[in-house]
Amino acid sequence: MGDTFLDIEDTFKELDSSATGLSEEEALSRLERYGKNELEEKERTTALKVFAGQFVNLIVWVLMAAAVISLMIDEVIDFWVIMFTIAVVIVLGFVQEYRAEKAMEALKSIVEPETTVMRNRKLRKIPTGDVVPGDILVLETGDKVPADAVLFETVALRIDESALTGESVPVGKNEKEGIFAGTQLVHGKCKAVVTDTGMDTKIGQIASLIQTKEEDTPLQVKITKLSLTLAFLAVLASAITFVIGISIGAPFADMLLISLALAVAAVPEGLPLTLTITLAYGMKKMAGHNAIIRKMLAVETLGSTTVICTDKTGTLTKNEMTVEKVFTGGNALDLTGAGYVPKGEFLKRGDHVNLSEEPTTIKLLKGIALCNNSAIEKKQEKWEVVGDPTEIALTVAAAKADLWKDDLEKDYEMVEEIVFTSERKIMTTIHNTADGMVSFTKGAPEFVLPECSSIEKNGELHPISEQDRERILEKNLEFASSAYRVLAVACKESPGKKIDGDFEKDMTFLGLVAMIDPPREEVKGAVEMCRKAGIQVIMITGDNQETAKAIGRSIGLFDDGKGCGVYEDEKLRRIAEDCAVTGDELEELDDEEFSIVVENIHVYARTMPEQKLRIVDALQRKGHIVAMTGDGVNDAPALKKADIGIAMGIKGTDVAKESSVMVLQDDNFATIVEAVRGGRTIYNNIEKFITYLISRNFTLIILIMAGISLLGFDLIPLLALQILFINMFNEIMPAISLGLDPATEDIMRRAPRDPDDNFLKKRNLFLVITLAFVMGIASFLVFALSEPAADTVMARTLTFATVVSMILFIPLAFRSLERSLISIGIFSNRLMIAGVTATFFATMSVMYIPGLNEAFGLLPLSPAQWIMPVAVAFTTFLFAELLKYTTANVRKADDSK
Repeated sequence: MGDTFLDIEDTFKELDSSATGLSEEEALSRLERYGKNELEEKERTTALKVFAGQFVNLIVWVLMAAAVISLMIDEVIDFWVIMFTIAVVIVLGFVQEYRAEKAMEALKSIVEPETTVMRNRKLRKIPTGDVVPGDILVLETGDKVPADAVLFETVALRIDESALTGESVPVGKNEKEGIFAGTQLVHGKCKAVVTDTGMDTKIGQIASLIQTKEEDTPLQVKITKLSLTLAFLAVLASAITFVIGISIGAPFADMLLISLALAVAAVPEGLPLTLTITLAYGMKKMAGHNAIIRKMLAVETLGSTTVICTDKTGTLTKNEMTVEKVFTGGNALDLTGAGYVPKGEFLKRGDHVNLSEEPTTIKLLKGIALCNNSAIEKKQEKWEVVGDPTEIALTVAAAKADLWKDDLEKDYEMVEEIVFTSERKIMTTIHNTADGMVSFTKGAPEFVLPECSSIEKNGELHPISEQDRERILEKNLEFASSAYRVLAVACKESPGKKIDGDFEKDMTFLGLVAMIDPPREEVKGAVEMCRKAGIQVIMITGDNQETAKAIGRSIGLFDDGKGCGVYEDEKLRRIAEDCAVTGDELEELDDEEFSIVVENIHVYARTMPEQKLRIVDALQRKGHIVAMTGDGVNDAPALKKADIGIAMGIKGTDVAKESSVMVLQDDNFATIVEAVRGGRTIYNNIEKFITYLISRNFTLIILIMAGISLLGFDLIPLLALQILFINMFNEIMPAISLGLDPATEDIMRRAPRDPDDNFLKKRNLFLVITLAFVMGIASFLVFALSEPAADTVMARTLTFATVVSMILFIPLAFRSLERSLISIGIFSNRLMIAGVTATFFATMSVMYIPGLNEAFGLLPLSPAQWIMPVAVAFTTFLFAELLKYTTANVRKADDSK
């Protein structure tokens, strides 16, 4: 990553600086010219903005309109009930979403508060924000790089750039190469001249990508569309009622009041509250499965996801280099156990190996433990590690054989270290022992092997033959082709107090060590589950292509030899054969070519942040709902762009977390599968309670319009307060229980739903209209047959009882929009049974408590008088079950054609 400068002197000249540093006066002048070494935030998200955002929801405005209408018709109780509902919805939404966008603050926090620089020829610690172009940085192991800079002095320098590039292995750096803000030194030290600060750094460029306009979630789009539809229907129903009344000679003022009352009936006041509770409950349940949802309205989107774009390092893999193969004396051994926990065993062809019978293997393991600057330590049942990931892997491998570095150093006193450099590709340590001097060397096989004149096999020295060299190189190629990182290990011994000659010449070859950042154990099963759920998993990584393909192959992203599509164009055909593409190859594709192959690429390697954005955008243009997982700074722009950004909670940077919609607390890719299940369940439940609520509201509209049209404006089947009570208190508990319905068994065996599907798609709209018509006409017949002209209050009470009785049965029918209640199980949702029962008894209070029933215009009914309302309600339930059966069979017949 980064540029190489041909002449450091030209860089100094361009920056008007030198190795001795800037003067304080010049640094102050540049600070005024360039500004603070900080990342600018274009727009801060405040609590007030979050609160104001709650009023953007159109259905809240519809509720406010209903409140105003209630006040206009002098229904004060209605007004305050609706206002209470609005308050609850806004407060819940505010509390859940008051996690303002802090991506910029998180980016600022990844640099150290102080940095060591040369000023006036002296070392000084200054605030990181005061670093300016031309400053000379003086950094050591553990320091974070505060700004982009060019190196001019290095000592065994290796830098962890994983947060920017996604590469799991630290990068060796030499003079004239660039280093970047936010990366960290894991080995060595350096001096560098600052070239860019603040927003001009690589991180600054990423920060600009993060600051994109927030797009509505699919749920927001659907709810807004539904709200507009309901608002239109409310106005239309009121207008039609008003016209009908005027046409039959009703007084203008009276008809206006009736029309306004009908508008109240047309608005499902319980919808926003039920939606909020359903989403909040879903968020809490997902949190119990280690998936934290940061934005309420995005909670269901993962359930509609068709593609998951996932980073490799730390997401699919453990981000812990692990030695898996050891090759000594012509024998290959497998080493079990992944990650930094020193537990595992050595196997040969699957059988346990007694290392006491493998002296060469023991010597090799001692060598990789001693020629090493890492450390592992157990603290409170947790292993803590320090150092380069490669060296940590070697230390852990030795510890698995009960060879602990601290113990070995007592017998092998280190007297000298020859550091690793990118030119030499090897590292050597020299040790004083009771038997004399010994050196251990590790490094790239192509650098170590030529310097070896002998080889140890089973504890015995032999001259190294050409056949030995060929066998070693052959094994090295075999390991490398399987995406292993391979190191060679050699030693040199002397009985005296010094090693004769060059201790990196004429060495004894001990063996090869192969390591890899292994896949998480549970990832393969999670990928398979995603495939069954119709979700494609795509790996996007900064690592090299062969490593990425090997990991992808091992977890089941694609099958070798089958290819990923057939194309006539040679360039596209080559990509399809590999099912993979590098960042450079991606740059060679124009947007049209990329659009052709984007759905058939399973692995992207050596990618940059801007390319991740392009990938996500191309998939979204093809109609996909895209989830993007990641943990590094480099993932933040794509996390923001994706429909669902998923950050890792343990190893994820603050930037990734604050740019995401969901955070995995356990960094477990398998947790996504559970989140998908939760998201799909939430959407299904929203679909069910919306269909239920709207059918109930249409019932009331049909009932009132039928009453006015057929019986005149003097005989309204229900009063406005009775309508509002039904809307708020009779419908809300069944609706909430539908929103909290448990997942069905087959929910993860279904294909993702069409993102363009609306809640009121054809099937649902048919159910709503048909059921509303049947229930509305049934309720009207109860009113008409109860002699309303003779006793209007009793007729309204019987009608009210009929509508209320429907809550005993109809919500059960909406437990599934396809299957019968018997197949689902009557008692599988105990909350619904409890809610329906509680709601029924609450309704009884407004009918039987003196004073309260008078306020609501109701009379107490005798047991015999309840027979007709309950019978009518049960009949409508049977009709609903028959209607579902019919529509389900019609759809199956259409699908089979």
